[in-house]
Amino acid sequence: MQITRAKVRTSGRRTGWAVMAFLMAVLIATSLMAPPVSGQGRGFTLEGLSGGQIQQRDLDQGAVIVVVWASWSPRGRDIVPRVDNIANRWGSQARVIMVNFQEDAATVESFLQGKRPKAPIFLDRDGGFSKKYSVTHLPGLLIFKDGVTAFSGKLPPDPDSLIAQTLG
Repeated sequence: MQITRAKVRTSGRRTGWAVMAFLMAVLIATSLMAPPVSGQGRGFTLEGLSGGQIQQRDLDQGAVIVVVWASWSPRGRDIVPRVDNIANRWGSQARVIMVNFQEDAATVESFLQGKRPKAPIFLDRDGGFSKKYSVTHLPGLLIFKDGVTAFSGKLPPDPDSLIAQTLG
């Protein structure tokens, strides 16, 4: 009787390991076959509201200031004048762009009606760009220097000193 129990225990351990190994193999294979989300991984492409697009390589050269926003965010109501101030102050030292978070072009155009932003607007329709750069606040501020994220966080009410320090 005890020999039989020992065989059952050993057999159960082997079966448990085999099942676990199989599940791990399936998990790994599934993750390798999953298509990348635009904005994740090394590269991304965001379509411009007025045409054009921005890609990873556009952030890899020089200084780029990115403001991520959404029209539904209460803190985004005055985003155009805030970004215009950044573009006026820093546009000669850095490329300034706006990235809209997960809204369609019609919604963004409706929000911008009567406004003429100085910075180009790109659409992060699936949120992949924002996820890639861990944007957790709207409006969010990203500052890139030669492809390196020099700052990532909340857009402060007066961002000049932060931008000066980061680009310094």
